[in-house]
Amino acid sequence: MKKVVTFGEIMLRLSTPLYQRFVQASVFDVNYGGGESNVAVSLANYGIPAEYVTRLPNNDIGLCALANLRKYNVDTSNIIFGGDRLGIYFLESGAVSRGSKVVYDRAHSSIAEIKPGMIDWETVLADAQWFHWTGITPAISQGAADACLEAIKVANKLGVTVSTDLNYRKNLWKYGKKAGEVMEELVQGCDVILGNEEDAEKVFDIHPEGVDVTSGHVEGEAYESVGKQLMARFPRAKKVIITLRGSISASHNSWSGVLWNGEQLFSAPTYQITHIVDRVGGGDSFMGGLIYGLLTYPGDDQKALDFAVAASCLKHTIHGDFNMVTVDEVEKLMSGDGSGRVSR
Repeated sequence: MKKVVTFGEIMLRLSTPLYQRFVQASVFDVNYGGGESNVAVSLANYGIPAEYVTRLPNNDIGLCALANLRKYNVDTSNIIFGGDRLGIYFLESGAVSRGSKVVYDRAHSSIAEIKPGMIDWETVLADAQWFHWTGITPAISQGAADACLEAIKVANKLGVTVSTDLNYRKNLWKYGKKAGEVMEELVQGCDVILGNEEDAEKVFDIHPEGVDVTSGHVEGEAYESVGKQLMARFPRAKKVIITLRGSISASHNSWSGVLWNGEQLFSAPTYQITHIVDRVGGGDSFMGGLIYGLLTYPGDDQKALDFAVAASCLKHTIHGDFNMVTVDEVEKLMSGDGSGRVSR
């Protein structure tokens, strides 16, 4: 099987233990993660050849991030080195009615200072079947946006499927351009578009009618219009997928998704995640599951969507950015067994 390539920033994650607030914490738990690296780890875990491309500082922290990826069988052979630092993000995990908080410390990171031409995309994508990026990467810097566009154009030329997670992060767009004006050209080259309930609205002013994401209940049917509008705007797109998160509290979310393939809207079962362990990386685990599903169940969009939702439901039970579940565990949940009984 040809490989899936992802491109973006991996960061050092420092999170407060036991749901502590920042001001209470005397230690931080250490993990590594980032949108596209999280997708690569999921795919490698499912047995799909996965390669992650980024730019890391050639120091101990950068090498720790590299070792963390290799530990999970992600191909790192085309990662380049340069710059002075790895980006950091601090996470305060919320509980019940108190939401989580993220503080970024990623300015002037190695990937933020990347330029077009630094990565040989012709070589990287020569034996690839899929290329994935997220809206986080072009938000980092103009150079990162340009390098991402460079990759998309090569992938389009080589006939490689391109997917994106719109992943709007308002705290990252700080270099003088709005998300919509940068993302427009990038998304034009995409075959598969993923977003959450609000991404399409915040990036492209495309939104469903009568939806309140804070109500704790989100109707999937309302997003058929979003799929149609995105496809009309980006005619290359063959599938538009929306994750549906109903936030009852920081600890209890409903979780589902819909897929529009241009002809039919598919809806996944809704899971009640009543005791969230860690929701960071939930969307990335959905994307990893979706890519796996679309590659493994060709022509069965319903099964691909169901796998993605079940995989990301399980991610909410796992600390860290990475989704450390197996295909068997996901398929067990898909079959209706969410009992959590001990496996002996």
